[in-house]
Amino acid sequence: MAAPLTKNSEATPSPSAPPTGGATFLGHPRGLATLFMTEMWERFSFIGMRALLVLFLVAPATDGGLGLDAATGAAIFSVYNAMVYLLALPGGWIADRVWGARKAVAFGGCSMVLGHFLLALPNTATFFGGLVFIALGAGILKSNISTMVGQLYPDRTDPRRDSGFTIFYMGINLGGFIAPLAIGTVGQSVDWHLGFALAGVGMSLGLAQYLLGSRHLSPASSTVNAPLSAVERTRLLRRGLMWLASAVAFFGIVALTGSLTVSWVLWPLTLAGLALPVICFVRIKGDKDLSADEQSKMTGFIWLFAAAAAFFMIYDQAGSVLNLFAHDSTENTVLGWTFPTSWFQSMNPVFVMALAPLAALLWQWLGSRNPSIPAKFAMALLAIGVSFFVMVAAQAAASGDERVTPMWLATVYAIHAVAELCLSPVGLSATTKLAPRKYESQMMGVWCLAVTAGDCVAAVIQQVMGKATGGGAYFALQATLAVLAGVGVFVFRRRITSLMGDVR
Repeated sequence: MAAPLTKNSEATPSPSAPPTGGATFLGHPRGLATLFMTEMWERFSFIGMRALLVLFLVAPATDGGLGLDAATGAAIFSVYNAMVYLLALPGGWIADRVWGARKAVAFGGCSMVLGHFLLALPNTATFFGGLVFIALGAGILKSNISTMVGQLYPDRTDPRRDSGFTIFYMGINLGGFIAPLAIGTVGQSVDWHLGFALAGVGMSLGLAQYLLGSRHLSPASSTVNAPLSAVERTRLLRRGLMWLASAVAFFGIVALTGSLTVSWVLWPLTLAGLALPVICFVRIKGDKDLSADEQSKMTGFIWLFAAAAAFFMIYDQAGSVLNLFAHDSTENTVLGWTFPTSWFQSMNPVFVMALAPLAALLWQWLGSRNPSIPAKFAMALLAIGVSFFVMVAAQAAASGDERVTPMWLATVYAIHAVAELCLSPVGLSATTKLAPRKYESQMMGVWCLAVTAGDCVAAVIQQVMGKATGGGAYFALQATLAVLAGVGVFVFRRRITSLMGDVR
C-alpha cells in the first residue's frame, strides 16, 4: 500500500510516481487538482454546447436554428455523442504509441477550442465542421485524462484511488452544473452562436490551466508505452489515407447522384459505432501477449462493458429527448419569471455533486461489505430503467398541449444521479485496474466505446421510430431493456467477480 503523500515527505518516489514534497489536494496527489480543474472547464464547454445542440438543430430557421424535425435532431445528437466516445479509442492508442497521455490531452484541448469557435460562426458548413473538431478533441482528451488520474496512484491497491476518481468526477459535474446556466442562457436568450463562443472561452481556460499545472502530474503520463516503429508509421499513414479516400469517394458519389441526406451520414456512423467495439474485443482477446490473468480480467470487463452500454443508451438522452421534453412539455416559469429550458440540464450535476461525497464515504465505510462492481452495475441498470418508466407517466401527463410540473424531470434526473454514481466513477476506476499493461491508455478508450455503443443503439431506435420518438412506447421499450439487463448482471454477478481476479 502506498504511503499518503504529505508535505515534506521523505519517501523515495518510483519512476512512475507523481512528484512528492508539495502540498496535497484533499489528501490526494497535487496533480489531482490540475486534472480536476481541466476536466471541470472541459465539461463546462462540452456540456454547455450540448445543452444548446439539439435545441439549435430543431429551432425554426426564423429563430436562427436549422429547422430539423425532433427525431432527426435527437439522432444527430446521439450519433455525435457516440462519435466523441468512439474517437476516445484512437485517442488512447495515440497516447500509447505516439505522444503519451500528457501531450495527447494538450492536443485534444486545442482541437476543442478550435471546434467551439467554429460553432460560433453563423454558417452551416463551419458548424458541422466544428462538431468534428470537438468530437476529435473530446475523444482524445477523455480517453487520457482519466488514465492520468489513475497514474497518480502507482499502487493499484491504494485505498485513495476510488475516492480520487470520485473527487475527479465532482469536477466533471461542477462544470456540467455551471454550463447550462451560463451558456444555455446566452444561447437561448441572446444568440445561439454567442453561446457556442462562450463554450470556447471556457475550454480555453481549461487548456491554459492544464498547461500551467502539468508539472504536478505523474512522470508516467509522458511515457509512450509502445512507440511506433518507422515501418508501422508508414503502414499506418497509407491505411489512413486509403480509408479517407474511400470515404470521400463514397460520399462524393452519393452527393453527385443527388441522394445525400442526413440519413446517409447517420446510418454509416451508427453501424460503425456498433461494430467497432466488437472488433476491438476480438483483437484484444486474440492477443497472445496477454497472460491468463489478463485474459480473464478482459472477459470480466466485457460483461461490465455490455452493462455500461445499456446504461448509456438511456442516460445520454438527457441532452436530447429529455431536453426536448423540457422545452416542449415542461413548465419553466417560477413566480412569473421564465427561465431558459436548457437550465434543466443542470439538474443532474446538482444531484451528483450532492450525492457523490456521500457515495464516496459510503463505499469506504462499507469496507469488506462493499457491493461488488457487478452488483453496483446491476443497481445502476435497474435504476436507469425505472427512470424511463417514470418518463412513461410524465409523457402521459403531458398529453395534448399540457405542460407538466418540473418535478417529473427532477425525479428522473435524481434517479439518473444515483445510477450514475453506481456505475460511471466505479467503471472508470475498474477500467484502470483491469487494463492489461499493453493496452493501458487504450482501455480507457475502449471503456468510452460503451457510451458509443449505447448512443448508437439509441440512434437506431430514434431513426426507426421516427415521429414516435419521445412517446410513451419509446420510453417503455428502453426501460424494459435496461431492467432486463440489470437483472441479468445481478444474476451472474459472482461469475463476473471471479473473472476479475483480484480487482474488487
